[in-house]
Amino acid sequence: MSRFLMRRALVACTAAGALCASSTVAAPAAQAATLPVGINAPYLYLGWGHPQNPVGVMKATGIKQFTLSFITSGGTCNPKWDGSRPLQGGAEEKAIKNIRAAGGDVVASFGGWSGNKLGISCTTPTALAHAYQKVISAYRLKAIDINVEHTEDDKPVVRQRIVDALKKVKAANPSLKVYITFSGRSDGPVLAIRDLIKRAGAARLPVTGWNIMAFNFATPHTMGTTTMKSADGLKNVVAAAYGLKSDAAYRRIGISTMNGKTDMKGQTISVRNFRTMLGYAQRHHLARFTFWSVNRDRSCTPGSDADSCSGVKQAQYDYTKVVARYHG
Repeated sequence: MSRFLMRRALVACTAAGALCASSTVAAPAAQAATLPVGINAPYLYLGWGHPQNPVGVMKATGIKQFTLSFITSGGTCNPKWDGSRPLQGGAEEKAIKNIRAAGGDVVASFGGWSGNKLGISCTTPTALAHAYQKVISAYRLKAIDINVEHTEDDKPVVRQRIVDALKKVKAANPSLKVYITFSGRSDGPVLAIRDLIKRAGAARLPVTGWNIMAFNFATPHTMGTTTMKSADGLKNVVAAAYGLKSDAAYRRIGISTMNGKTDMKGQTISVRNFRTMLGYAQRHHLARFTFWSVNRDRSCTPGSDADSCSGVKQAQYDYTKVVARYHG
């Protein structure tokens, strides 16, 4: 279990409902200082899937950043890992300490496919912003990932709540990087996310990277080529919402892909596809190039499942090594 030094803020928040980044927090003793957190941070899930040792992954691949997932709600507006594990005293806190001690850093991811979503359980923008802030302060985060999936993108009121909450969070943490990750189609974001991006653009929400999950398409595709088309579609939506030219819009989007066999029957993403995506990301200087997940970056063995291996023949960490080459 990691040891934290408790510190009390010198500045009090006196305005009613104000969000304060410098309230009483648990401050990790070690923190990376110079990493561009989130650019190539693959997802690592410590809840299941026989998670890899992050420090071992760092030594083997050169990767320095991870996206730890997922923070959800236990049914109330209170953030927990998987809606059940506390922020402190568990595997995630220990992993953050070890990653930072080895010279790396983390992004915390909220949401995902399963569980109760904070965007729904927290019924006001202020409450949702405080839930996000609780995690930011607990780990002194430089970046967060809002993974808007399943029920959380269904209703316009929830989409607007997320935008309004993130505005408050950015006001309290101006240097914080904010990534928003979501489902995609072969031509770009799904309709609900197009609306979310439009709302964020209208609010001038400064999102570091809009990240399309370019997999699980309705039919099998040539995944390298189709991923680029999907990202191009996202670029066009972001450009329209924020009034950006293509080059600037590319720098505000990202790709979040999957390694090996996806959830869609007959659809496989190869290491060669990853190299195609890497070239695309490098040409356009994307905000992010990541994947789900490090847990799966190995061949399957008898008794393993799709959460713990890729389903294809590969050497361990083949996919992570490609993503580690991306630096913006």
